[in-house]
Amino acid sequence: MSPPATEARHSPIERRMADTVAVLTLCHRPYNLLDGEMSGHIVEALAWVAGQGARAAVLGSGLRHFSAGADLDAMAAAAARGDGVLDWGLTEVLRAFGELPIPVVARVHGVCVGGGLELALACDLVVAGESARLGSVEATVGLHPLMGGVQRIVQRAGAARAKEMAMLGRRYDARTMERWGVINRVVPDERLDAATMSLARELAAGPTVAHAATKALVSIAENEGVAAADEAMAGLQKPIFRSRDFAEGVESYRRAGPGLAEFRGC
Repeated sequence: MSPPATEARHSPIERRMADTVAVLTLCHRPYNLLDGEMSGHIVEALAWVAGQGARAAVLGSGLRHFSAGADLDAMAAAAARGDGVLDWGLTEVLRAFGELPIPVVARVHGVCVGGGLELALACDLVVAGESARLGSVEATVGLHPLMGGVQRIVQRAGAARAKEMAMLGRRYDARTMERWGVINRVVPDERLDAATMSLARELAAGPTVAHAATKALVSIAENEGVAAADEAMAGLQKPIFRSRDFAEGVESYRRAGPGLAEFRGC
């Protein structure tokens, strides 16, 4: 039996299904601060998404801000008793996002800095309200981004921007982040929820077997290079050619032209 569509209240991440879109809402008061325990909750929530058969997902916040980053008190305590390694499962969080075979859209409002920005960048697409403020601010407390922020900004905006953001530790307006290519799009604050869900529903209604292959191919190209991605293409494309979506897409094209196929994600 599948888990219920809404998760128990004890979790700091609310979970619900909106048709074929899984909606994860961070509700860890007061500022959705990240620590080792929260990392575990994020990984569990993404596993829940996979178990629902969702075809796209949205990650947002139910609080005033998306996330103010790491819990510095918990980090300082962990550093004091450790050997220089922060055992918060940060790599596991990144792996969980990467291995989820559906598109994940971050819905960002308010403050989104430090680990909060890294969490958003772990998603496939980022939509922000125009009043949002984003940044890699770790340098202000003697750190640098700890959860893949440097390398993901390199991928999205280039090495110079990654160095600027990580070394200066500033907050930037959403339009600047969009212009630099760090996030995908900016919308008026009052349209943020609707615009994000519209995008997620569009992705969910698409050929999600092909979307999974696209996501995997992008990951290979980023991590292993274009040549490795070229070699992986044939294997990744096999499920697409076997899918009902491809058969329906071809039939719909022959019958009515492009853009009218109704995909089922299988």
